[in-house]
Amino acid sequence: MKGVILAAGKGERLKPLTDDRPKVLLKVANKAIIEYVLDNLYPFVDEFIIIVRYQKEKLIEFLGDEYNGKPITYVEQTEGEGTARAIYSAKEYIEGESFLAVNGDIYFEREAVKALLHAFRKADAALLVKEFEDLSHFGKIEVEGEYVKEIKEKPGNIGGYANLGIYLFKPDVFEFIEKTPLSKRGEYEITDTINLMIKAGRKVAYAVYDGYWNDIGRPWDLLNLNEYILKNHLKHEIRGIVEEGATIIPPVEIGEGTVVKSGAYIVGPVKIGKNCKIGPNCFIRPYTSIGNHCHIGNAVEIKNSIIMDHSNAPHLNYVGDSIIGENTNLGAGTITANLRHDNKTIKVEVKGKLEDSERRKLGAIIGHNVKVGINVSIYPGRKIGSNSFVGPGVIVDKNIPSNSLVIVKQQKEIHER
Repeated sequence: MKGVILAAGKGERLKPLTDDRPKVLLKVANKAIIEYVLDNLYPFVDEFIIIVRYQKEKLIEFLGDEYNGKPITYVEQTEGEGTARAIYSAKEYIEGESFLAVNGDIYFEREAVKALLHAFRKADAALLVKEFEDLSHFGKIEVEGEYVKEIKEKPGNIGGYANLGIYLFKPDVFEFIEKTPLSKRGEYEITDTINLMIKAGRKVAYAVYDGYWNDIGRPWDLLNLNEYILKNHLKHEIRGIVEEGATIIPPVEIGEGTVVKSGAYIVGPVKIGKNCKIGPNCFIRPYTSIGNHCHIGNAVEIKNSIIMDHSNAPHLNYVGDSIIGENTNLGAGTITANLRHDNKTIKVEVKGKLEDSERRKLGAIIGHNVKVGINVSIYPGRKIGSNSFVGPGVIVDKNIPSNSLVIVKQQKEIHER
């Protein structure tokens, strides 16, 4: 069986983290999102077909032509937007056999695929569902017995089964994709294709999944997933050097070449990559992942955050519930605020609209290649775009677009004594 992974999207809602890369390459717990997808499909498929478009060269360079010995074929998405057109792109590579089709920006575990394979035995197609109390952001799956009766798009704040973006199809799905009309969103939706199949008398089964699942569409989804992985899948392993006087409370994973200096206090679950410099005299709190080649220095506190490769919080910083992109440096005294005084949940601007993160604590979302000056204060839920420079003393109370220069202008008279 082949596994078709849909990885052509831009990830607009995850900007600025996706300014220069497809969202499936964003790292959570120091591992790219698409690697989790590949790992969990691995036992069930012989070959991966990855549908690409946005920043495709970076994805191809990152993964290469195989994953742990199983070949990868890259196919550019055919003309037209939407999941149906993405799946249709793989048509010539599916040779009369059933295949898995999976959104590349979701997290699931192997039990999901096992359940789907079981449901598929008596059907022409199958999809994975999960029960939610609020389906405002999902398609509602109406079922009758063992089969799907209809998929309704975003029915509002009601409960029921939601579509999780993991499917099993027979090759005749391509005939129905060819008949699928444009949706109201201007896309060709695979859910509309499935509705056509049902109307034509095809049996579409469903499997109920009770495990962990995450649709990674907003920045805070990365933090939620990071916490889940560190809590449930981290193994205590020290491959680097821990100096005398440092305190490590398991589970903590420390990569090769990393040095944890005296006075560092690390409370797991925490994951630290390779060739990092940690300390002296810093405090790293639970649910923090720190990438490769990072520096967390003196009098720095990191809590429940993602620090990506080649980034630094070198001295006198507090980073709480935040995401720091690659190759970013925080000046001395830079602080991320992560809590409102009124204790309300924190809203974040996403594609020009405020969205409720439903998190009481959420700090900064900082892109890649950002330089932040000394004594910068960042309000909760604010974004700093990639390739920006934030000068000393700036109070970041509004989002800063990518490629920006932000400075505080101060005019003072200087008198000789």
